[in-house]
This record gives sequence, structure tokens and C-alpha cells, in this order.
Amino acid sequence: MKQKFDIIESTCVPLPLANVDTDQIIPARFLKATIRDEAFYGARLFRDWRFHPDGSPVREFVLNDPRYGGEILVAGKNFGCGSSREHAAWALAGYGFRAVISSDFADIHRQNELNNFVLPVTVPEDFLEELFGSIAADPAARVRIDVPAQTVTNLSTGRTCRFPLDAYKKYCLTHALDDIDYLLERQDRIEAFEAEHPQP
Repeated sequence: MKQKFDIIESTCVPLPLANVDTDQIIPARFLKATIRDEAFYGARLFRDWRFHPDGSPVREFVLNDPRYGGEILVAGKNFGCGSSREHAAWALAGYGFRAVISSDFADIHRQNELNNFVLPVTVPEDFLEELFGSIAADPAARVRIDVPAQTVTNLSTGRTCRFPLDAYKKYCLTHALDDIDYLLERQDRIEAFEAEHPQP
């Protein structure tokens, strides 16, 4: 869902597992769906970890634990590895996550998140481990992500670090623009350039 990004302050859902691949985020059998409804994919986020084959919830899985919730997923390193399916980003957005914090993202998945208004926040390993510790000690622990300043703060400890964010994607996120919106915003300039530089 397109929305402007400014400050995100929220409790977190911890997933302290490395190498979570896109088939775990959204199993391949759901890729046959012909709809582009984020809510459809959000309901199937981590489907095989979240539910038993009969559809009953796996009580031990973090998304079924009532202690945890919020707009931020905190995950282990190499998040989103595996196939390039954009559906994984749709599922994260459809579930309600606005940001994912990890020490490392698979490149294509990272771009898919950005294109679908989910912010990938890359932090050092020690910051990530500290954050997992804060959430384990207090499920109500909160994190503050300042998108314009490109900082993330563990409010339990007060520790802040900067995260990388491409200037173009930062502009799009803070103005709620997808790639087409960005071009349309500049339509007059594009047409003026084309008029000044006619094709031979």
C-alpha cells in the first residue's frame, strides 16, 4: 500500500533466524494466484511455519504469539534469499509490516520490499543482536525508525545507528510515489526535454 514514510515507532515481531528464504515467506503454491491483493498474500505470510497442514495455528510460531506485534519485523541475516518472487514483499506489506530490520538482505528481495513500500533497514550484527535481546526481555520494547534521517533507535537502550537508503527510493517513500508516479510527477520536464531533443 502506498503511504508516506516519515517516522515509524512500533513494537516488533522477532524472527531470529538466518537465511529466511522467499519460499518460507510465501510458499510457491500461492504464486499461482492471479490476484494482486496484498491482503490475500498477507494472510499466507509464513504459511507453513504459521499453520499446521489442517489449518490450525502453530502456537509456538511468533506470529501466533499474542505477546508480539507491530509494524516492524526483526529478522536474522540474509533475509529474503532464494527466488526473486515479488509476492514475498506483497505478503509482508499485506500482513501490515512497514519495515524489516536485518543485518543483511538478499539484493532482489531488498529492492522488491522498497518497490512495495516496505522499508528494509540494514543494521550491524551487534545492533541486531542487542535488539533481539531487548525484545526477548520485554515484548513491549519499541523501535523508532526515522526515514528522513536514516536512523533506527532501540528505545530500550537508546542506541541509534544509521542505515543506508538510496536517494531515489528515499524520495519515493517519503512522498508515497511508486516508479510510475515518479515519472508522472516529472511529465512536463520529460516532454520539454523530448521537444528540445527530437529524434532524427
